[in-house]
Amino acid sequence: MKVNFSAYTWGAGVATELVNTSALVRRSTGDVLVDAAALGRFLAEHDIPLDAWARAGPPTAADLAQVLALRQEVRDLLESTSEDHVADGANALVERAAVRPFLERDADGDWQWYIVTGPGVSLAEELAALIGTGLLGVLRALGSQRIRHCASPTCDGMFVDTSKAGRRRYCMPDLCGNRLNVAKHRARRHAGAQPSSSTVSGASPRDEEHGHTTET
Repeated sequence: MKVNFSAYTWGAGVATELVNTSALVRRSTGDVLVDAAALGRFLAEHDIPLDAWARAGPPTAADLAQVLALRQEVRDLLESTSEDHVADGANALVERAAVRPFLERDADGDWQWYIVTGPGVSLAEELAALIGTGLLGVLRALGSQRIRHCASPTCDGMFVDTSKAGRRRYCMPDLCGNRLNVAKHRARRHAGAQPSSSTVSGASPRDEEHGHTTET
């Protein structure tokens, strides 16, 4: 597998997606990676062309166990408040599978730095190298402040914000953002439906306007 250092947004995105497959985040639906087949679907959906898959076939139960361990490791890195710790951890992820960095022209003829994974490395090791490269790129280009907890008060997700503006707030914007907007809308409707003090006392707003009260 060959990973372009400049394309760090890919690895950072995979880190986000992997961490947020856990039951800690998916409270209502449960863990996404329930078996080896689910891991295969995850890799396919996110277009992750690992050499190990092409060489050894679809993910196995052993691959799943290793990826689940990697998921927790990546989560721990994202939760760290130390840039040095994140850098050390990301470097260690890359070193598991990468043989060497090398300089090569891309499709446009521009020089780019790449890493290539070694022969015979496991699926989880390749995935670790991709994620590690992404996190290193984010630290170098954007800073650790782009690694964040989801802003939704009901979500334990995390994400790496690689957007140009850097204003992303949710780990899964289409899900967490919409849920929070719906909750706020319902709260406003509920507050608007509450009876006023005048209504509770038996006097209508029109009666009070003219100085009348309702006799009981």
